[in-house]
Formats: sequence, C-alpha cells, structure tokens
Amino acid sequence: MAVEMLSYIERNSPVHQLTGVTKLICFLIWSTAAMLTYDTRILVFLFICSIAIFILSKIKLQEVSFVLIFILIFLLINNLAIYGFSPQEGVKIYGTSHVLFEIAGRYNLTWEQVFYQTNITLKYFTVIPVALLFVVTTHPSEFAASLNKIGVSYRIAYAVSLALRYIPDIQRDFRNIALSQQARGMDLSRKEKLLKRIKNAASIILPLILSSLDKIEIISNAMELRGFGKKKRRTWYSARPFKKGDYLTMILFSIFFVLTLMITFYDGNRFYNPFLLVK
Repeated sequence: MAVEMLSYIERNSPVHQLTGVTKLICFLIWSTAAMLTYDTRILVFLFICSIAIFILSKIKLQEVSFVLIFILIFLLINNLAIYGFSPQEGVKIYGTSHVLFEIAGRYNLTWEQVFYQTNITLKYFTVIPVALLFVVTTHPSEFAASLNKIGVSYRIAYAVSLALRYIPDIQRDFRNIALSQQARGMDLSRKEKLLKRIKNAASIILPLILSSLDKIEIISNAMELRGFGKKKRRTWYSARPFKKGDYLTMILFSIFFVLTLMITFYDGNRFYNPFLLVK
C-alpha cells in the first residue's frame, strides 16, 4: 500500500522521542529565525542543520516526495511571480545594480534580484524539512495535547487533531473509490487521453464528498454523545511529560535563535549585502 502523505510515520529516532510540545516550540523558533533573517550565511547554516535533523529522524525521502514535489512547484511559481511583479526589488534593497542581461523595459535580470530571490528560496528550504518532520513525527493526538498545553483551547486542538487524522482517511477513501471505478471499466491509466483521465478522476469527487460527510456526521454524533466540550478542561491520554532531551533541545534551539538575531541585526539591517564588498 502506498504511504499516505502528511500522516504520522512511526520510527525509533531521537526526533520521535521528543514530546509534541517540544517539537512545536522548536518549529516555531526555527521558522521565526528563518523568516526574520535575510543573511545568506545564516540561511545556509540553518538549511544544512535542517537536512541533518531530517536525516536524524530516519524519515525516508520517498515517504514525503509527493509533498516536496508539490512545494517545489509552488516555489517555482512563487519565484516567477516575485520577478513578474517586482523585477527590481533586489536593486531597491541592496542599492546597486549589476545587470546580467536585458529583457524588455524594466524587466532586466540583475545579480541583486538573483541574490534576493535566492535568499527567499533558502528560507523555504530551511523551513520545509523541519515543517514536514513536525507533521510526520508527531502523532495527531499528541499534537492536540501539545497545543492545549501551550494555551490553545482543547476544542480547537481537538479539531486540528481530527483534521490531521482525516488526511490519510481521505487518501484511503480516494484510492478505494478509484479502484472500484476501475473495476467497473473506468480507465485512469496513461493509456487514456489526458482530458478523459481528468474527467474520469473528477467522477471520484462526488462519492468521496458523500463518504466524507457521512464520516463527519458519525464523528460529530459520537462526540456529542460523550459530552465533548461540556467541561472547561480535559485530560489527554497521549500527553507525555518533558524529559531531559526535551529541555536540552529547546535550550539549543533558543541559543540558535538568539545568535541568529544577534548576527542578523548587528549592523541594524537584516539584509546581508555582499555587493558593498565589491564596490
């Protein structure tokens, strides 16, 4: 059976042994550091660290390959849109203009624009591995307990947990419906023309929606019968206490964050400008 994307993957790794609260806090610290800085040196360092953490988690690349491909396509579209709407943004930020080649009008490609968009790409590459690890190494129930532990209402936390649990359910339902349709003679393979394949795939949507609505009703009735939401507080079966590794990890990430801010803002500007060095 194919691996469900964005679902919990159980492994015996140091990342899995951390509590959901620790991973959530570290993910927020890591993302904030990556978003605040435009220092290429820091972004490269964070990117290398994120790859090392990904390897440490023992998650295989093919298990998240579909999501990575989707993100890379989005990143490509994002870069094209940035250049399309603001082709001189790098020139405005770094104050110099080194033209690589002219295109038309204000659309010329400069080293400053390339450097600026490289930094934006590095930001995504820095955050994406850690974000994927947070999702696939944290059990939905423990994630809900983590959100509640940092102050989020348990009703909201439980809704997030249900949404994460529902992603693999939708994928399984889609696969089952697709196999049923193919058993009835509907061709979804590459032998069929593209438009016909899209039309056949679209016919799966209605049964999938009806199946999803049926499950939502069952879950809602079950929660209502058990008095969900009646009390202001609740306990969590999947909640785990902090261990030594959790404290050490949060301290290490906090030190990274402070050092990142110090290096980024040491001259009052969060943009690292190598073009000043070549003047």
